[in-house]
Amino acid sequence: MKRIITYGTFDLLHYGHINLLRRAKEQGDYLIVALSADEFNWNEKHKKTYFSFEKRKQLLEAIRYVDLVIPENNWEQKTTDVEEYHVDKLVMGDDWAGKFDFVEEKTGAEVIYLPRTPEISTTQIKKDLNKQ
Repeated sequence: MKRIITYGTFDLLHYGHINLLRRAKEQGDYLIVALSADEFNWNEKHKKTYFSFEKRKQLLEAIRYVDLVIPENNWEQKTTDVEEYHVDKLVMGDDWAGKFDFVEEKTGAEVIYLPRTPEISTTQIKKDLNKQ
């Protein structure tokens, strides 16, 4: 069984997120989503989410491509997650290209950067809503 992991905030869930999750799942058999905890989002990413961690987790768990949701509490946990969950591939959006190559070097798990869905992002949704 090929295990895949991806990371993200997944706030204001939209079809770009679904595209990423579908394409990540196509890379293997079992998809783990490491969901950014509220504290991590605020303290490290300087982002405030609309939905709490528990609500975002509930939404992700309802998506057929997602097999397991775990919390992301810090930037450094990627290598330990790969080892703990016996992950074969780390999948991220290409806006992170090159940033997580160290995971492959440290763990042997393949790192794949998938193209983002170009016309949609949570940031764009928030900007558009603020214009109204």
